[in-house]
Amino acid sequence: MNNVYNAIIIDQNYCPFANCPKKDYGAVGDGQTDNTKVVEDSMDKELLHGLITNAKRHRIVNPYPWYGSLVFLALTIFVTNATIENISSVDSKFFHIHIFESRNIIFDSIKISAPGDSPNTDGIHIANSANIQVGNSVIGTGDDCISIGPGCTNLTIFSVLCGPGHGISVGSLGKNADEKDVIGLNVSKCNLTGTTNGLRIKTLQSSPSRLKATGFLFEHIIMNNVYNPIIIDQNYCPSANCPKKVYLIAPTTAKYIIIDPSLVKITDIKYRHITGTFLSSVAQNLVCSEAAPCEGVELSDISLKYNGNEKQAENASTCVHVHGSSNGNVKPDPCI
Repeated sequence: MNNVYNAIIIDQNYCPFANCPKKDYGAVGDGQTDNTKVVEDSMDKELLHGLITNAKRHRIVNPYPWYGSLVFLALTIFVTNATIENISSVDSKFFHIHIFESRNIIFDSIKISAPGDSPNTDGIHIANSANIQVGNSVIGTGDDCISIGPGCTNLTIFSVLCGPGHGISVGSLGKNADEKDVIGLNVSKCNLTGTTNGLRIKTLQSSPSRLKATGFLFEHIIMNNVYNPIIIDQNYCPSANCPKKVYLIAPTTAKYIIIDPSLVKITDIKYRHITGTFLSSVAQNLVCSEAAPCEGVELSDISLKYNGNEKQAENASTCVHVHGSSNGNVKPDPCI
């Protein structure tokens, strides 16, 4: 696909007239606002169940050959037990692939490309889904290469080339009180090049939700001139009007501590065998919540070298409300 406006579409809300009834879900079309949650809330779970699509010539449905049009008999349809491979998506105007309320899906040999300055063009976004695998893929976007929302369990990501983009992100989590836990994430053998972030976990400050994010393993990751390689940010705020007060935290001149901290609990997070170069002053930036400190964070065998143009800060690690351990050779020196 080249310059396709909407790469993959199933539209069961189609209306050829101007006076069709509509509902305003609050999306903001300014090219900057993160509309991820708005899109998820507006979806009527219009997804496929028990369908494998072969992009060459035919479709297989449970499991008989099917030629021609598909007629859907229900409005609420889920995807289960699917393999999606050898698909390319270029310059989508929003998420290239959005996985929602789905189970047991394998993505293999996916190629995704969008300009590095295009907002909300996540390569693959996963939410409220289980047993999802993404492997052997190349993703370059203006947002997260792969983003993981609430309600996900048992996700596997391996052999992904990411860049440009915002790296591989969990979150943001904690916006709504009814969000479900994120349990079980394995990211391995990935290469991130020129991304603003590497491996990021972010939760909203002043969150009403007490969900958990637990059981994450990031291992055998290569960073090539990544700006922020390892991040836990529980002070995340996508807008400019979040409440904050200035609080000094070395090595930077000023950080802020949130008046109403995040209630999301982050535990059992392992970073192992991560190598490469970074461009910011902080390679390991672990800022957790005062109300729910991170526990069980492990840094093992990490070798990240500063490759920026400015003078590197004396301490390239920041830890706030973090409990954990470091093992083996960890550079820059860890703060846990």
